[in-house]
Amino acid sequence: QVQLVESGGGLVQPGGSLRLSCAASGSIFSSNTMGWYRQAPGNERELVATITSGGSTNYADSVNGRFTISRDNAKNTVYLRMNRLKPEDTAVYYCNYKVSRYDAWGQGTQVTVSS
Repeated sequence: QVQLVESGGGLVQPGGSLRLSCAASGSIFSSNTMGWYRQAPGNERELVATITSGGSTNYADSVNGRFTISRDNAKNTVYLRMNRLKPEDTAVYYCNYKVSRYDAWGQGTQVTVSS
């Protein structure tokens, strides 16, 4: 099993920045995909960004150009740098680890963008 622990959420003003971190532990396969998803109240969970262990990335259109996903394979950690934040980015952000049909999720971290 894999455990994920997120950190870095909080309250930020529109136009501000935050960086989320997610550390994975347990039975980590070297070839995997990690990513970030978010869920706002009343909405379904949606993809934000993913990154493979080889460094290939994928972004939702709504965050492309503002958010950057990266990872440190030696630390089994994935990061999400969020710039030019908007109120509509407010949500609980979840870290995800995926190998084949196995999925692991973090507990979520709240990001609130408000003046």
